[in-house]
Amino acid sequence: MPKVSVIIPTYNRLPFLKEAIDSVLAQDFEDFELIVVDDGSTDGSAEEIKRYGGRVRLLQHPDNRGVSAARNKGVLHARGKYIAFLDSDDLWMKGKLKIQVTFLDENPHYPLCYTDEIWIRKGKRVNPMLKHTKYSGWIFEKCLPLCTISPSSSVMKKMLFTKVGLFDEALPVCEDYDFWLRVSMRFPIFFINKKLITKRGGHSDQLSQRSWGNDRYRVIALEKLLSE
Repeated sequence: MPKVSVIIPTYNRLPFLKEAIDSVLAQDFEDFELIVVDDGSTDGSAEEIKRYGGRVRLLQHPDNRGVSAARNKGVLHARGKYIAFLDSDDLWMKGKLKIQVTFLDENPHYPLCYTDEIWIRKGKRVNPMLKHTKYSGWIFEKCLPLCTISPSSSVMKKMLFTKVGLFDEALPVCEDYDFWLRVSMRFPIFFINKKLITKRGGHSDQLSQRSWGNDRYRVIALEKLLSE
């Protein structure tokens, strides 16, 4: 069995997808499986994925069901002890997986770690604002105002999903905000202060660009916590 299951959800991201896959396959840590979940793409993504042969496990939805359903499908089919996510418009730096897996192996009281990131917006590098400062430990309060953790920067124990549940498929956006709240209220989280991903944004097909009124979904996430 692989030690890590890497999950890439994708929907009509063909211009970015190959770079994302290649950044995983270029890692210097090799004990992983790569699962790409094609969430009903119509741009030839599945055909591109199939060109990688046995290096990539392709899972497919016949219709677009959303990023939460795609991530959940990957988790449910994952065979690894650890789960790592990569959004199909982001990139990993070489060494990322090895650094994070080593940390989790050596610090078993942390079920999840995440890293710093390079931000690219519309093709240009930008600096994150102060509100995007990263933290370690019991960071629930830090996670309340905004989504602190990028899915692409995270590696976690698979058992975490049995403790807090899967991604909420009823949320079209802010599903990661909802998930991090459920994790951070129950477990400490460690921040690795290295820029190990490139986070690309500002393009028209980005979820946060397509959905208006994202704050209402954050409110839904908070209401769910209060009802527990």
